[in-house]
Order: sequence, then C-alpha cells, then structure tokens
Amino acid sequence: MKFLFRLLLCSVAAFSAGCATQPPAPPAAQVAAKPAPAPLLLISIDGFRTDYLQRGFTPTLAALAREGVRAQAMQPSFPSLTFPNHYTIVTGLRPDHHGLVNNTMSDPELGGFSLSNRKAAGDGRWWAEGTPIWESAGRQGLKTATMFWPGSEAAIHDYRPNHWLPYDGSVTPDQRVDQVLGWLDLPAGERPTFLTLYFDDVDHAGHSYGPDSKQVNEAMTKVDAALARLVDGLKQRGLFDRINLIVVSDHGMANVAAKHNVMVDKLIPLDHVQVVSLGVLAGFNPKDGHDFAKIEAKLEKPQKHMQCWDKTRIPARFVYGSNPRVPQLVCLADVGWRIATTESLAKRLKNGGKLSLGEHGYDNTDPTMQALFVAHGPAFRQGEMLPAISNVDVYPLMTHLLGVTPVKNDGDYEAIKGALKVEVQ
Repeated sequence: MKFLFRLLLCSVAAFSAGCATQPPAPPAAQVAAKPAPAPLLLISIDGFRTDYLQRGFTPTLAALAREGVRAQAMQPSFPSLTFPNHYTIVTGLRPDHHGLVNNTMSDPELGGFSLSNRKAAGDGRWWAEGTPIWESAGRQGLKTATMFWPGSEAAIHDYRPNHWLPYDGSVTPDQRVDQVLGWLDLPAGERPTFLTLYFDDVDHAGHSYGPDSKQVNEAMTKVDAALARLVDGLKQRGLFDRINLIVVSDHGMANVAAKHNVMVDKLIPLDHVQVVSLGVLAGFNPKDGHDFAKIEAKLEKPQKHMQCWDKTRIPARFVYGSNPRVPQLVCLADVGWRIATTESLAKRLKNGGKLSLGEHGYDNTDPTMQALFVAHGPAFRQGEMLPAISNVDVYPLMTHLLGVTPVKNDGDYEAIKGALKVEVQ
C-alpha cells in the first residue's frame, strides 16, 4: 500500500522531480468543441504469442476475446523486438521510419542505445522520428497516462503524458493495475482518456525457460489474474461497459537450444568491424582501415543458420534498411538460432549465468513471432474474429476511437475497421 500511495502521488503531482511532468495546456485553437470520447486503455502483454490464448491459462483474456473482437494473429513489424514494436503500435510507423530500429542501436550523434541504458531510453531524441499517440491526444486536449510503455518516460518533442512513471520491474502486475484504476479515479479535469498498461512477466519467462515451459504458463496465469483485477475494478466503477480495451503483444517467442549459436567471430575478424548488436538480429558497421566490402562479400554468401545483407540489399518485405541507425551489414538468425561471439557467450555464462531458451526478433512472418490482438468495449463488435492484421493498423484504429487527428503513419484504418460496430465506423 505504501508503494501504491507513492505511485499515485508521483503520477498526480506535476512538480514531482523524476516522476511526472504535466505538459503545457494545448492552445485553445487546437481544442475543438466535440463530445468527449470513451476512455481507451491500451494493454500490452509482452511476448504473448497469439496461440498462447488456446492454452487455457488466461480465462479473463479469453472472455474479453469471446465477448469482443480477436484477430487470428497480429503480425509484428520487423525486427520482431520489444522496443521497435511497442513504438510502432503507438506511432503507426515501421521501425525503419520511427528510428527505434533495434533494442540495441548506435547513432553517430547520440551514441549507444540499449534496454539497460536508462539514460538513453529516457532521452527524447532517440524517439523523435515518431509521434506517439499520447502526444497527439494531449496536444488535442485529452488527458493521457502511461504505465511503463516503452518511450513514455522520455520527453519526446519536449512533451510527456500527463501521468507517467519511470520503469520499475519490481512493480507487480496487480500494482500496475491499481495504478491505472487510481488514474481513472482522478477528478474529471485530471482523469485520462487515453491510458496504457504494460506487463512483462510472460516475456521474461519465455526468454528464461522457453515458450513451451510451465513457467510461461504460470506467468500467463499471473497476468490474467491482474486482468481479472482490472475488470473487477472497472465494473466496481461502472466503467467496464464504457471503456474500450485493446490488448496486444509486441511479438511472439521461439524455442532456442542453448547450443544453437552462430559464432560470428569464427567467420570474420571482429576487430575489423564495429559490432553494433548481437543476438537474433546482429549488426556491423565499417571500421576505418579495414576492407568492409570483403567482409560483406563473405557474410552475404549462404551461411549456416543465418542470412546477411548490406542494408541496401535487405529484402523489401522487411521495410528495413533506409534509416541511418540500421547498421551497414545486418545478419538475421534462422528461427531457433542466435548470433554470438566467444566473448559474448563467456560473459553470459559467467558466474553461473544461462543462455535464453526463448528468443524473438526473427522474420516477422514466422508463425512463432505472431502477436496478440483482442479488443473489447462499446465501440467493438461482439464475438468477431478478424483475419490476421498488421500492428501498424492499431494506431489509426486508436486515433479514430479518440477522435484524434493522426500524424502521418504506415497504418491502414480500412484494414482494421471491421473490428468496430457499424454505427461508429
């Protein structure tokens, strides 16, 4: 309770250093007189593969799908990684267009970016090529709140959600739900219309133990219990039939045997290149004084368990390679494999560490990478199954629901409007 009270204070007080900063009120000319939209809550269950729903461990989520709309699958954008796809969902832009091209990146002006680099993750310049929906909604007069969504703790274009919190992995799923409910309890002038909620337990279990493990099932059970808590809380407040819920995931998960490693240092001299990233999607840049063309020529030849391309020759279907942050040479592991070096494996295994038994980032058309889409609420049809959709289409759906003018994006509202009741199309 003390922790939750601190979170509530942190989110409401605009002057709380390091917690929340109220954005400036939008100019009067930007706020048109129109009916207030129904609140919209966007929920991400990181790493929830679409077929997980059939396992029987998520009755609350299954009920939302059964009573609302579900897509057969939601295809992530390439690469099928966490930060790129979370930012795609809230901007409607492919990673190549919004600039979050990998979980690990290099920028000539900004330096290095990684999930563990909290300073970089909180630097709005990394995110500035996209405009997240909470910015557009806020500038157009709506209150917004984000519960740990990637990008939400950065001042993007000098703008933040009205209520936000710096990521803290120790905050339990129930505490995250209680925070969202607390925001919905705020007075009308402060209460958000657009909110996000993020769960990462399923992803963590999938990486550590593999997607077919009992630990993944246990993580799904835990998150579903938090969803049940959310549904109960919304019902107690008379909101369940008045709020639109969109539940998504960013990607799926594939099994990877600990011994399935493509050892790239056995193929090229690593001291002749800048290693930008390793893992499922590896990237290399030229280093002065060395023949990078020769290295490219070698790796672009057929390789066991991976494919490599100069960024100008990446297959067009990936929509990847035009952004300056994409390394000059990109190597993609086959599903079930990872790209590593002798040194990187040694660091991972040091002091009893273990290699991940589940990975993502692979070809975004692969069945194991397919993500979740479920929607429930007054705007949505009931008992509807949609064909597979693309995750860029969630953005225009959300701007439509909120009555927000969208920025330029890669999504297609026509491809997803079938989720909505006829009267609100």
